[in-house]
Amino acid sequence: MAKFIFNYIRDSYEELVHKVSWPSWSELQNSAVVVSIASLIIAFVIYLMDISFQTMLETFYSLF
Repeated sequence: MAKFIFNYIRDSYEELVHKVSWPSWSELQNSAVVVSIASLIIAFVIYLMDISFQTMLETFYSLF
C-alpha cells in the first residue's frame, strides 16, 4: 500500500512539473479580467430578471 501511495505522489509530481502547461502571468491576468467581466455581466442580467419578475408579480397581485 505504501508503494502505491509513493508511486502516486511521484507520478503526480512528475506530471505537474513536466507535463502541465502553466499559463504565463499575463495570460493569467487576462483570464482573470475576462472572468471578472463575465461575472459582472451575468450578475447584472440576473439582477434585471429579478427586478422584472418582482415588478410583474407585484402588478399581478395588486390586481386581486
